[in-house]
Amino acid sequence: MSPDTPPPGERTPESRQRRDRVHYLYIAVLVAVFLGVVVGFAAPDLAKELKPLGTGFVNLIKMMISPIIFCTIVLGIGSVARAAKVGRVGLIALGYFLTMSTFALLIGLVVGNLLHPGEGMHLNPEAAAKAHEQAKGAEGTADFLLGIIPHTLVSALTEGQVLQTLLVALLAGFALQQMGPAGEPIRRGLEHVQRWIFRILSMIMWAAPVGAFGAIAAVVGETGWSALRSLAVIMLGFYITCAVFVFGVLGAVLWVGARINIVTLLRYLAREFLLILSTSSSESALPRLIAKMEHLGVSRPVVGITVPTGYSFNLDGTAIYLTMATLFIAAAQDQPLSIGSQLALLFFMIIASKGAAGVSGAGLATLAGGLQSHRPELVDGVGFIVGIDRFMSEARALTNFAGNAVATVLVGTWTGEFDRDQARRR
Repeated sequence: MSPDTPPPGERTPESRQRRDRVHYLYIAVLVAVFLGVVVGFAAPDLAKELKPLGTGFVNLIKMMISPIIFCTIVLGIGSVARAAKVGRVGLIALGYFLTMSTFALLIGLVVGNLLHPGEGMHLNPEAAAKAHEQAKGAEGTADFLLGIIPHTLVSALTEGQVLQTLLVALLAGFALQQMGPAGEPIRRGLEHVQRWIFRILSMIMWAAPVGAFGAIAAVVGETGWSALRSLAVIMLGFYITCAVFVFGVLGAVLWVGARINIVTLLRYLAREFLLILSTSSSESALPRLIAKMEHLGVSRPVVGITVPTGYSFNLDGTAIYLTMATLFIAAAQDQPLSIGSQLALLFFMIIASKGAAGVSGAGLATLAGGLQSHRPELVDGVGFIVGIDRFMSEARALTNFAGNAVATVLVGTWTGEFDRDQARRR
């Protein structure tokens, strides 16, 4: 490490400036939501006319769906290949990540079906009627399967068909994996492209206050108090679900697997949680998590494999958010999802949610991608949740971070690379 390189977790002036900008954006969204509620109650007719503001923001998010899914899945498959090569540690970590993220998605579906968030809002009945007409003339299984195949590789990224993008991304990822070292320049190039795409997404997110204002004003103008009640239900339900998942599920797994109390581990990472709470991003604490896990007693190779891979594959909070938000949007538009549709969506989210951590707006894009692939008529409903997405982002990030900390300790324990005596001294 050069003298000019900051130690792990140290905030550079540039990173502090970025954090301040994100903080201002967060405040702007809060103000926009408040103003939207006020306008919705004070001038409901005017508020309904503001709906295009929310629609425009959703369209900007939809524009980013295909490139984000393509890059994250192709690079994700590359990460699996690299992690698997390191042997037992990588395989155990990946198996744990897949199991826990799937379990988190299932928990989100169960809680969403119990709470029924969004019921009674009756948003956009014209769209609901149109959806029923579309369902009557729905295509058959053969047409659906053939429709997944794009005309060209490039058209999968330009026609807005998410399943086509998913197919091409899977093929590209496995082809890149089979190339071995020869494919390394392509992988590095895709990493640069992904950073470029996420930079575009971060620019789009500065329109979130305008989109939140228009969406919330229109919803409150159409439904009144029922909108606020439904938004409160999903927010509180999400917070409680994340808390139960961390202290109940992760706590139990950590105790059974490593005989460590979850409260003790979270207290050890208290400063990192405060950092995440202020930035709404678990990635801001990534360097500090690596340093602290080594300091706790987990070996450097295990930490070096588990933590970075977990930031792409172990997104428990994001998984819960995706399923609960989807059920909310469907119920709010009087188009609840059947169990079959929910399971199909679950399978898609298991794949598409990888790589959604740490980037503001990536969760919204993944949510829109899931709806676009299964129920396109519901995609515009993403605008209903824009206003509260910022409120839910902290819980997402905190849950993701806690999940990765627990995973690192567990993998270290299962591979015999965790110094329990050193952990007791911390």
